Amino acid sequence: MATFEDFQKLDIRVGKIIEVESFPEAKKPFYKLKIDLGAEMGVKKSCAQLCKNYKKEDLIGKLVLCVVNFPPRQIGPALSEVLTLGVPGNDGECVLIQPEMGVPLGGRLY
Repeated sequence: MATFEDFQKLDIRVGKIIEVESFPEAKKPFYKLKIDLGAEMGVKKSCAQLCKNYKKEDLIGKLVLCVVNFPPRQIGPALSEVLTLGVPGNDGECVLIQPEMGVPLGGRLY
């Protein structure tokens, strides 16, 4: 069983998607995202399987939650620096976890 101390080791921050690109080189349908995590963290890259539930243009400006203290992960030719969080929808495809409006970029989940 995980402890509260285990949870505190995760650094989960609020970010805003500022750029979305197709990622045809990936084995599965992915987007390449650029996410603004505020002044302290800056802009980070993420690869996410969002293609079935989101159009590229609909993702721009969305607030998301990201794990920022995992090691970078190579996804094909792209490097994913943060893990963008989602849950499976009714169709089993990723639905983003989105904070309410009025939260600062880079704000930490507690």
